[in-house]
Amino acid sequence: MSLEDPLRREDCDVLVIGGGNAALCAAMTAAEAGARVILLESAPRSFRGGNSRHTRNLRFLHRKPTPYLKDAYLEEEFWDDLMLVTGGKTTEALARLVIRESEDLGEWMEAHGAMFQPPLRGTLHLARTNAHFLGGGKALVNAYYATAARLGVEIRYEAEAVDLEVENGRFRFARVRERGAERLVSAAACVCAAGGFQADLAWLKEIWGEAADRFVIRGSPFDTGRVLRTLLTRGAKAVGDPRQCHAVAVDARAPRFDGGIVTRLDCVPFGIVVNREGKRFYDEGENFWPKRYAIWGRLVAGQPGQEAFCLIDAKALPLFMPSVFPPVTGRTIGELAANLGLPVGAVEETVAAFNRAVRPGRFDPARLDDCATEGIAPPKSHWAQPLDCPPFYGYPLRPGITFTYLGVAVDERARVLREDGRPCENLFVAGEIMSGNILGQGYMAGFGMTIGTVFGRIAGREAARHVRG
Repeated sequence: MSLEDPLRREDCDVLVIGGGNAALCAAMTAAEAGARVILLESAPRSFRGGNSRHTRNLRFLHRKPTPYLKDAYLEEEFWDDLMLVTGGKTTEALARLVIRESEDLGEWMEAHGAMFQPPLRGTLHLARTNAHFLGGGKALVNAYYATAARLGVEIRYEAEAVDLEVENGRFRFARVRERGAERLVSAAACVCAAGGFQADLAWLKEIWGEAADRFVIRGSPFDTGRVLRTLLTRGAKAVGDPRQCHAVAVDARAPRFDGGIVTRLDCVPFGIVVNREGKRFYDEGENFWPKRYAIWGRLVAGQPGQEAFCLIDAKALPLFMPSVFPPVTGRTIGELAANLGLPVGAVEETVAAFNRAVRPGRFDPARLDDCATEGIAPPKSHWAQPLDCPPFYGYPLRPGITFTYLGVAVDERARVLREDGRPCENLFVAGEIMSGNILGQGYMAGFGMTIGTVFGRIAGREAARHVRG
């Protein structure tokens, strides 16, 4: 590209590329600082919002109860929870920044149109740590778009940034394809918040091989990673393992794209999970579900055919939020196995061995109880109950990819770092496209929204500051 390109040109103060939570937070913040902002959403208006459309909650630091959160959730506990799920694979300075900067998110979000609901009860164990959006992620996204428009943000739908011109660490302009026509948009500063590459099936296959053919993409089909790949091509420093991602166990009957939260299965802690051979392969009761649900996508990805099956009995059915798809049923374990297409003898043997290994305890889904197995591998550490109450139920599982962790390295001002470690002058990133700086592996509920909101605000603030000089 060159500035001599004959395409139509326009300009603004801050160009925001992306249409989800992080992009909207950046756009609103920059507009409030007085910048003229254009936001490019590659999806049609009816699909706007990226993966944020499917979210339910956000995790943030708070020092006392609120109308929508119980008790307190302080920095060191937040940090310890992050260490638990990442195994220490994080950039501490950036992670601590996200945690500390999250403290005022509840008030800030409400001031920008978000609405929260009272604390939830049940198996999610999030009433103290995570605030849930009234109406879910789509309501949040709609509120943010309305606020952005009121602030003067110019919103473009079906507008994809197909290339970026970056020279010596300075953004100059983007080539934008909008409803079939191309134009150049120059800006004094640019914020890239266009997500990961999980919807690019060819790219997934480069990383995972043939296994990727069995993956379900939980979120937006528009998160193809084109902006990410362009930034890396233009000299941005890469961060994160391309094989690491937010991957959960979803119902194998889910659509290939955009099934969202309702396809996730939360039954794992209350049953057992077997592979196609009818064998268990991991501790289903290792920890509370919000701290462990995101490991199950990768676990299932490592099984034959990238498929597994969660088996429960009648007493477990009321304990979790059901999937959008009904369970497969059977009057006996053997009948259930046959209906799921599993080897009957192997499943019956696995269930019998598990039932024998269960030791008496006080079952309590609200705490790490003392219902565990003994003398069996893998163990089940908590919530172990015999599968002995018919009818029996089963759900087929596949890996559901939410977003990928390969991204662009950033500093504490959300500036893109070049391969030599120097920050770009006027190029910023926020959201999933930079989450690998903080999430080296693993995930905990609501934290992607935390990263996106905190870094979206930072990126918008810094972009507007650069415009003002």
